[in-house]
Amino acid sequence: MGTEHASLGEHAGSPPDPALSDIALALFHLRRVWAKPDLMKRIRAQTSSGPGGRPLQLSNLMVVHAVAALSFEPEDERQPKPSAEVTVGAVAERLEIDPSTASRLVGHAIDAGLVSRRPSPVDARRANLGLTDAGMRVKQVADRFRRAYLDELMTDWSETERADFARLLTRFAEAAARCPMDFDGIDKIFEEAQAD
Repeated sequence: MGTEHASLGEHAGSPPDPALSDIALALFHLRRVWAKPDLMKRIRAQTSSGPGGRPLQLSNLMVVHAVAALSFEPEDERQPKPSAEVTVGAVAERLEIDPSTASRLVGHAIDAGLVSRRPSPVDARRANLGLTDAGMRVKQVADRFRRAYLDELMTDWSETERADFARLLTRFAEAAARCPMDFDGIDKIFEEAQAD
């Protein structure tokens, strides 16, 4: 199907796939659980004193993880990637945001003492970004917290179930990245619902 989306009425005559309904409901439920305002307040309260006494923002974590992913080998976060140069543009691409937003978020992470900026060895007009010691600690703590949380959620899952879920969820996320939701289609829902 590529990046084209099926029209909403294309499969109107066929019965709905119950598995797809279950997946949609589960994703909706996850979004509601993780986007609760009180949860966001608690996260901010627990991270209110970053390095230098500056408040630690969730956007800081996004930048830290992007810089780490671009800087280090996936198997070993202490092993730098050969000739890895991390620019604001690379962070923008990794986070799938526009360069001006990435520049602002990187600036905040630098102000928070989590990311360093040094001249690029390749092009003096560009900055090469890296994690500070504080940034590396924040990443390690965040990774440990995330792994502990997932371990708690999946405590009664077998090793095979975890591996299957990881494989299928990765495949699902990659498909979603290749074919993002057509938000213009939301208008079509209401149009078709109101049609005589």
